[in-house]
Amino acid sequence: MASPAVRPAAKKKRAKSATKSFWRRIREPLAKSRFAKGAIASLFAGALRFIKLTNPYAKGSLELAGGGYADSEPLIIGLWHGQHLLAPALYPSRRGLVAMVSRSADAELNALVINKFGIEAVRGSGGRDAKRVEKGGATALIGLKKALEAGKNVCMIADIPHGTPRDAGMGIVLLARLSGRPIAPAAIATSRRKVLEKSWDKTTINLPFGRCAIFLAPLIEVPADADDAEMERKRQELTAAINYATEQAYRMVDGDK
Repeated sequence: MASPAVRPAAKKKRAKSATKSFWRRIREPLAKSRFAKGAIASLFAGALRFIKLTNPYAKGSLELAGGGYADSEPLIIGLWHGQHLLAPALYPSRRGLVAMVSRSADAELNALVINKFGIEAVRGSGGRDAKRVEKGGATALIGLKKALEAGKNVCMIADIPHGTPRDAGMGIVLLARLSGRPIAPAAIATSRRKVLEKSWDKTTINLPFGRCAIFLAPLIEVPADADDAEMERKRQELTAAINYATEQAYRMVDGDK
């Protein structure tokens, strides 16, 4: 006979398995339904607006260390995977924004959500190698470059999907070189959050009724004539800068914790 301590664990495991099985059954029909995708995107957008509304900015938020923000636009905003979920709701609408979104089927919902905030999406993925930008990344980079030339800001998730988390890829650095526009290393944090520890990027779900902080580190310029060695140096500089921005954002919302 199973002990009382074993029964709850077994029930929890069965419930988790049933949830996964249910999601697999409905995932494909949902993916094919424009109405379902639109409805889910609206729900997510509403949730993000509610989280923004219930998270006032912490003291020191919205700083741009080392220089003015508006005078340097249009910018390439760089964020980490898993730390960017609240970004669409926090972006001010005074200047257009175009964001790169993965070409995967799952990421289509992300594109629909950001569209609810008036943010345009281009589909692609930044590559690990400046000479080989993968998964439609080359086409996406062209789209982002055109957006910058039109005076819009652009946003890229700097690390590579399912690669090394919080290690910048070369795609965002290449865009800076091609466009001549600076990169703004950025981070967003909330004091109330749920970290999905088993996810590859430690995806962080922002929760309501806390404090929010946005931090922008000093801008990074990439020379038009940067060679491979300089590109790698800039990639490492960007990695350190976004990590610094992340530390500062969490410091602002967590205080002395």
